[in-house]
Amino acid sequence: MSYQINFISMKGFIDFIREQGVIGLAVGFILGGAVSKVVSALVTDIINPILGLALGAASGLKTASFEIGSAQILYGDLISVLIDFIVIALVVYYGVKMLGLNKLDKPKA
Repeated sequence: MSYQINFISMKGFIDFIREQGVIGLAVGFILGGAVSKVVSALVTDIINPILGLALGAASGLKTASFEIGSAQILYGDLISVLIDFIVIALVVYYGVKMLGLNKLDKPKA
């Protein structure tokens, strides 16, 4: 009898994985991590040094700062993270649009 209960729950689990797109979600997370690393390297190694020079922070954007009294405000790191986020969001948005993946996800009838 316990074998029958385990089989039924396993069948329900497998159906859940197939119907809810869990495998696609897992693939999305893996690819998202890979894209994030590539974009992070692009921002850190190419975009930030150029912006750092433009803003007067010769050692890079992450070290750009200003002082208010005795406090040092490190605004460069925040700008770097925002640029990283915007580039990743643009890559994901246009990647989904170009591949037509937005049309694949249809609600169940």
